[in-house]
Amino acid sequence: MEAEAAKYFGAGLTMMGAIGAGLGIGVLVNGAMQGISRNPEASGTLQMNMIIGIAFTEAIAIYCLVVALLILLVA
Repeated sequence: MEAEAAKYFGAGLTMMGAIGAGLGIGVLVNGAMQGISRNPEASGTLQMNMIIGIAFTEAIAIYCLVVALLILLVA
């Protein structure tokens, strides 16, 4: 495998973490919505915790993007 092809393969492999982050956000929101539908009084607490969880999961996706860009630009 040539060096240029290996760079693109590595960047694509790194972005697989973004797919995982997307799935994680879907599972998180699904659980929060089910919890709110079962107990509407707890919606404020669940919503706050859901937003914090989404922020942490999005940070992982952004780190994956940064690493993929570094692979393409530096290597």
